[in-house]
Amino acid sequence: MNSQTVVDRLIDLFNKHGSSQYGGEAVTQAEHGLQAATHARKLGLAPCQVAAALLHDIGHLLHHFPDDAPSKGIDDQHEELGAAWLEKYFKPEVVEAVRMHVSAKRYLCSREPDYFESLSQPSVLSLKLQGGPMNESECGQFEKHRFFREAVALRKLDELAKDPLFKTPEVEDFKPELEAALLETKGNRP
Repeated sequence: MNSQTVVDRLIDLFNKHGSSQYGGEAVTQAEHGLQAATHARKLGLAPCQVAAALLHDIGHLLHHFPDDAPSKGIDDQHEELGAAWLEKYFKPEVVEAVRMHVSAKRYLCSREPDYFESLSQPSVLSLKLQGGPMNESECGQFEKHRFFREAVALRKLDELAKDPLFKTPEVEDFKPELEAALLETKGNRP
């Protein structure tokens, strides 16, 4: 796939499947990703971080689990599904932040006691399915990962992106960041 095809495929995923509810939250999948990306952009983060914020839950748009999977005790492992799809096309800093954003929630719940208190009820429910707060050994391993800071920053954006009144640009407006975050291969150049 060339760069235009990859970006168009992602925009199509958002437009076709983004209207599903985001796991018991008051926003849709698309609204959640767009809010996270908008917050990243407002903070002046690098294009790869904006792209990761937009795409962090792309796994939810790729699988066919019901919207209420967590309330049925199902961990859809969307972070792995999303990262596996993205790694064919995007730079490691995007892919690894997406892959690690669930682990970052577990990490933050262990390292920042106030963080757990900031979680929405659906996020608390999914935390249990995802293994709960990390233990000390898990935290130490997580901190050694090359992109752990990006994953933590993404996770904090994730929690901000659940406001039903927050207005965002359309997904097409994020094409520049998506294109800048693509791998630079012969058939995949912006």
